[in-house]
Amino acid sequence: MSSLADLPIRDDLRGLKPYGAPELKVRVALNVNENTHPIPEDVARSIIESVALELRTVNRYPDREFLKLRDSLAAYLNAALVEESAAAGLPVAELTRDNIWAANGSNEILQQILQAFGGPGRSVLGFPPTYSMHPIIAAGTGTEWIPGVRDENFEISPQTAVDWVQRTNPDLVFFCAPNNPTGTPLSLETIAAAYDATDKIVVVDEAYAEFGPSGEPTALSLLEGRPRLIVSRTMSKAFAFAGARLGYLAADPAISDALRLVRLPYHLSALTQAAATAALAHAPEMLAMVDDIKGQRDRMARRLAELGYSPYESTSNFILFGGVPDPHRMFEQLLEREIIIRDLGIPNHLRVSAGTESETTAFLEAMDEITPR
Repeated sequence: MSSLADLPIRDDLRGLKPYGAPELKVRVALNVNENTHPIPEDVARSIIESVALELRTVNRYPDREFLKLRDSLAAYLNAALVEESAAAGLPVAELTRDNIWAANGSNEILQQILQAFGGPGRSVLGFPPTYSMHPIIAAGTGTEWIPGVRDENFEISPQTAVDWVQRTNPDLVFFCAPNNPTGTPLSLETIAAAYDATDKIVVVDEAYAEFGPSGEPTALSLLEGRPRLIVSRTMSKAFAFAGARLGYLAADPAISDALRLVRLPYHLSALTQAAATAALAHAPEMLAMVDDIKGQRDRMARRLAELGYSPYESTSNFILFGGVPDPHRMFEQLLEREIIIRDLGIPNHLRVSAGTESETTAFLEAMDEITPR
């Protein structure tokens, strides 16, 4: 039997490891930042009805431009923009379907962006520790990954961002806001400063945007007048749609024109389009669980601090906490209790997703048992 080492793969892929979050069946899974709340029953029925209707014509190719879905996504983002703009006293810049693109998860969105604007001989600047798929997707597209250095407490100041952009002159800049795996918020000033410091593409990965403070402006508010800015979002987290695989972006219409050059034909199935459009029609019900998740996140942060750990500020659906003497040992101790969280390889740190109230209780009770007194 041959091995990977025997195959004639690209030289720049040799020695790399694929994305590898553990997939274990345990009673409490808090390791991959899923929304652990199930989709409401009435919403699930509506989605099933939409998918069933679409199945009648599934012998035909889907709408290649997924117009109905793009209209729904634009309407959803516009509702958020109205709230953000009112809170900040900013003018509203309405989005249309022309500003929207979608794909099979935000990972495919990022891949298409790098296929269009990255590639061999080009580079992307990121700031680790950050979303582990950013350098993996860069490698897969032959784009050089440039690791910038964060400030204290995993933050990125405008000056730090500008210094790294000017020092490395990348073809793309990737930000994660809030950052994964640290949960650290990113200021709009940092994004704007990085954008002004380059004439290339700036991407803000806002997978966890809905878990931030209500009404606080996001990178969406910066799109007007910035044709090289891309804001990536997902339905996996706040919409509890991880298994459906629907990511999307908001940007200048020319960005979508660029991605059409690299996307595969009919890349979004008719069933995916139907399911996502139906879910968006029930956005208030789908997002009702977000406040509960934020509450459980904050509850974990308080209790972890009481136990002597150092949780970082988080505007996501997870907590990174330091002060762990032996992360691997603690990971195993929790796993023995059928609770899985994430050991990211950051010395003396672990990450835990906010679950339901009962899941959060199980985690905190286990932490109380295993924390040395």
